[in-house]
Amino acid sequence: MMTKPIWNLESLFAGGSSSPDFAAFVEEAEAGCAALLKELQTGGDSVPDERLLAGWTAKLQETLARLREADSFVACLTSQNLSDKRAVGWTEKIQTLAARYKQASDLFDAKLSLVPDSNWEAWMAQSELAAVLFPLSEKRDFAKEKLPPALEAVASELAVDGYHGWGEHYNTVVGRIAIAWEEDGNTVHLSAGQAANKLDDPSQAVRDAMAAKWEAAWAEQADLGADALNRIAGFRLKLYGLRGWSDPLKEPLAINRMSRQTLDAMWEAVEGSVEPLKRYLALKARMLGKDKLSWHDVDAPVASTQSKIPYNEAASLITDAFAQFSPRLAELARTAFADDWIEAEDRPGKRPGGFCTSFPIGRQSRIFMTYSGTPGNVSTLAHELGHAYHARLVQELPPLAQEYAMNVAETASTFAEAIVSDALLSRAESDAEKLALLDERLQRAVAFCMNIRARFLFETRFYDRRASGMLEAAELGELMTEAQREAFGDALGGWHPHFWASKLHFYLTDVPFYNFPYTFGYLFSTGLAAVAAKEGEAFAERYDALLRDTAVMTVEELAFRHLGVRLDEPEFWNDAVAKAVSDVDAFAALCKP
Repeated sequence: MMTKPIWNLESLFAGGSSSPDFAAFVEEAEAGCAALLKELQTGGDSVPDERLLAGWTAKLQETLARLREADSFVACLTSQNLSDKRAVGWTEKIQTLAARYKQASDLFDAKLSLVPDSNWEAWMAQSELAAVLFPLSEKRDFAKEKLPPALEAVASELAVDGYHGWGEHYNTVVGRIAIAWEEDGNTVHLSAGQAANKLDDPSQAVRDAMAAKWEAAWAEQADLGADALNRIAGFRLKLYGLRGWSDPLKEPLAINRMSRQTLDAMWEAVEGSVEPLKRYLALKARMLGKDKLSWHDVDAPVASTQSKIPYNEAASLITDAFAQFSPRLAELARTAFADDWIEAEDRPGKRPGGFCTSFPIGRQSRIFMTYSGTPGNVSTLAHELGHAYHARLVQELPPLAQEYAMNVAETASTFAEAIVSDALLSRAESDAEKLALLDERLQRAVAFCMNIRARFLFETRFYDRRASGMLEAAELGELMTEAQREAFGDALGGWHPHFWASKLHFYLTDVPFYNFPYTFGYLFSTGLAAVAAKEGEAFAERYDALLRDTAVMTVEELAFRHLGVRLDEPEFWNDAVAKAVSDVDAFAALCKP
């Protein structure tokens, strides 16, 4: 498969951040949102009739689709070039539009809450509303737990330059990172994205050198990062307090449509992964000639040399692996590569990390990453294509029925990773190749059961402490190290105290606690993979049906309807964890004495 690692944004809005088409599109979205907001601000507390509610529902969904389209385009612009100041300006404009939409949405929700139960049931019985019955009912119920709409509107307005502004500050900070590095006798300055790829280099010397530079670079920016994190958390806690919410997990759990019982059952099961994964980390340390791995060794390849996988070869590998599970999934991948949906070029000036963002009106997606040819890059590419497939399956639904949460979004992506991993392992021809593939699978288990757990422990403790006042950068480093030690069972010989500063996820304001949904998605997809292995080709249809339902029911309902399992009880999660760590024995058997 021949494809180039540069995305095409021109087919969406020609002209990049100076696009007149995009400017016109945003202007129309702003006008539509303003008109809807004005309508919703009239009528006071009178109970709206069915005609008004139906009209507002249609307009709200149209505004939501336009907002998602615009937000995705700006995310692409700012990620591909951190120096694009015009794109940064668009970010503020889209955040303002998002605040206006939230005001309209809050008013709409309040109007819904005025409808008596008997009227509501009659209205919801109309067949044309069946596809959005769940999100509308969800909005109606949650409105009763928030501030009055006028106060929620003030909070949204102030959040643009406050709460969200502090979140965007991460892009300013990461744009300051330029790490001096010697290559072929010349000194180059690597962006954060390029430098991060060196942290899992096959060479121990390269990893050690970059880890020291990486930690030092983020230490220099630590005070700026600490300011941002403290302000973000402070805003949330004050707003939660005004709403009468005492638990900072109330909002992220509601966003992810899951119960505290399910979260607790999952983390309890994850603790059972620590000892098997410690065994894996000790075996890997021995293979690398160390007593204990350091933080930056966890994702290092076990082979002394590692051949690079060209981008075109990765595209073929992924598409072929997807085809073994579902022709529809393979077709999505072919479209993404052929139509230039993917920005993967290894060049300076890009944001670190990877993401997939969807365009609900254009019915396309775009994938962002920095591809340098490592097996981990191939996994990231498969992961993001899983997101794109999920987006495609729901793009035929009304906009409100497309708003699936992060935890189930991560299910589709990690399931796609597993498909690629299984296909590669099944055709591995040597013990060395099998060992390398098992290592990658266990790296993912470590990431989701140890690394993500460390992030969750850090963030919950940070919020506990933040309620009493701001924390200094040094205190955040201590909390981070403590959380890493606990989550990894003290299995490593070196830690990453400034991980809190370097990780974008801590600064995101759209979704608080951007951590536990990853573990949910990984373990839920592990359970799905077990079912797929038993059922074969027949499961692909059921998988698609499950993904289509991800925005119209709780995760507990989703799992019970499509898999017949209880997520708020430990059995499912214990089985998933056991499967996740089952590769440790196979890895140990292949390790050289």
